[in-house]
Amino acid sequence: MLAGEAFSERQREEIVKAIQQGRRTSGVNFSVYVGAADGPTRAAAKRRHAELGAEAADTVLVFVDPASRSLEIVTGSRARRWVDDRACALAAMTMTTAFAAGNLAGGIVQGIQLLAEHARHPASLHTAH
Repeated sequence: MLAGEAFSERQREEIVKAIQQGRRTSGVNFSVYVGAADGPTRAAAKRRHAELGAEAADTVLVFVDPASRSLEIVTGSRARRWVDDRACALAAMTMTTAFAAGNLAGGIVQGIQLLAEHARHPASLHTAH
């Protein structure tokens, strides 16, 4: 869910494209929420992630509350296999740097791209005997 007034149509399309490309690249679902946290940010992000239902386990949620300058990344139980805390910390640093420069949409796109790259499953070689 993207906040209506926060992004232009082009920015919204870029974020959606990054989400779709991230899924194709990594096999992990990505979701973005930009809006008010309504309480502590981490708790709000976890609630939003849980609202994804059956998809939550395979999903990484990027939760941004621009008003409070808060960012949370929540990984589902299966997505965590591919997206570790180190990748989330790097993505968070990348995003907050872009946000500080006034580039909310670009920061989100860069963060998703970085998370997807880290989530890329290693190639496996199968041989038949």
